[in-house]
Amino acid sequence: MYAGAVAVPLIVGDAMKLSAADMAYLITADLLVCGVATLIQCVGLWRFGVRLPIMQGCTFAAVSPMVLIGATGGGLPAVYGSVIIAGLAIMLLAPVFGRLLRFFPPLVTGTVILITGVSLLPVAGNWAAGGAGAQDFGAPKNLALAAFVLAVDTIDV
Repeated sequence: MYAGAVAVPLIVGDAMKLSAADMAYLITADLLVCGVATLIQCVGLWRFGVRLPIMQGCTFAAVSPMVLIGATGGGLPAVYGSVIIAGLAIMLLAPVFGRLLRFFPPLVTGTVILITGVSLLPVAGNWAAGGAGAQDFGAPKNLALAAFVLAVDTIDV
């Protein structure tokens, strides 16, 4: 969960050309909200939360809209505002979506997840090679480190 929660703000902040301080602020805000959402899911609050040990993270499906909103002149305040409005809208529409779930079999949801992953491949390739614009971009040590991380990540603990 931690890697996913940090990767999304890094991608969004890099695409918006944020400073290091703003990037740290974005990551901190994301981790705070993920923690609050995790507590609400685990403990439950009125009608919210499944009361199960579920960790909440940030979705990669929102990366493209957040980059477009932030990069077209709105900046971080526009991204934050749009996320709050979208969250409120989804909270109100959740009962409707709950009834529509039967129309989305695993083939449909799997295809959406596949498209999201494929659209993020260029970002992953740049990161694995050392970061766009790096002096040692594509160096064997960068690629070896990326391969090591992938190998360690696939080990079942």
